[in-house]
Amino acid sequence: MATFVDGPVRVSVPATSANLGPGFDSLGLAVSLRDELEAEAVGEGLLVEVEGAGADGVPRDETHLVVRAMRAAFDLMGEQPSGLRLSCRNRIPHARGLGSSSAAIVAGVVLARGLVAGGQLLASDEALLDLAADLEGHPDNVAPAFLGGFVISGREDDRWFAVRAGVDPRITAVAFVPPTGVETTIARGLLPANVPHADAAANSGRAALLVAALTGQPEHLLAATRDWLHQDQREPAMPETLALVRRLRADGVPAVVSGAGPTVLAFGTTDTSSLRARCPDGWECHDLVIESQGAALLT
Repeated sequence: MATFVDGPVRVSVPATSANLGPGFDSLGLAVSLRDELEAEAVGEGLLVEVEGAGADGVPRDETHLVVRAMRAAFDLMGEQPSGLRLSCRNRIPHARGLGSSSAAIVAGVVLARGLVAGGQLLASDEALLDLAADLEGHPDNVAPAFLGGFVISGREDDRWFAVRAGVDPRITAVAFVPPTGVETTIARGLLPANVPHADAAANSGRAALLVAALTGQPEHLLAATRDWLHQDQREPAMPETLALVRRLRADGVPAVVSGAGPTVLAFGTTDTSSLRARCPDGWECHDLVIESQGAALLT
């Protein structure tokens, strides 16, 4: 039987940008917007408090995504607390392609393990990452949210895998966040069931080049971030996003749709002031650094 620790447990989880152009459902990067959450096992009931991004639109009951992830992790460890208090301070924009749902899932499983005495023995990192990817349905955001840095992930023999790679320290990034979001299910619904073999081959080559570019040869980022599989296909749901991507790329800026969009992620290797000046009216601009640390318990 699990024993729950006294007092609250706190966690910080980074935003993530997945796909990065050609790395559809396989490449992801942790970036420097972080949600901070606190949870505590209590005598009875459920209390959910939320402030910041998305606070007006998320439930405060068992359907809250962090709570659902915590419940799944508690089941994995064999015990549910009698009551639960959860407090969320959100900085990651919702429905913008910056991994807010993955951050919630990762935060939930890490908080749950932290609340159980000896949780590391009951739920390994590998088990929690598997659980988080199962809950999300794909690993490209949950893996960097959990591990930090640049991660190549996927599925092999009915198991998820995630491999970290280094990021060249010269690389910087800017996120251009539009005022309205697009639900991932809508963006995924626009993708065709089949793609031409030539497009798949071209994408494979650019994804391989992107790993080389991010890990040590950023001069290849513009060519490496070209995509054939998903960005143009999603234009009906986010025309302003694709227009910005094309303007930036025409000027030599390696720009991509972040995740399922509609945020635009632009890479640089120098001062980002010139990139920030390209932010459309009404959009938010965030200077980002690559976060080497993933989900971390706070002391």
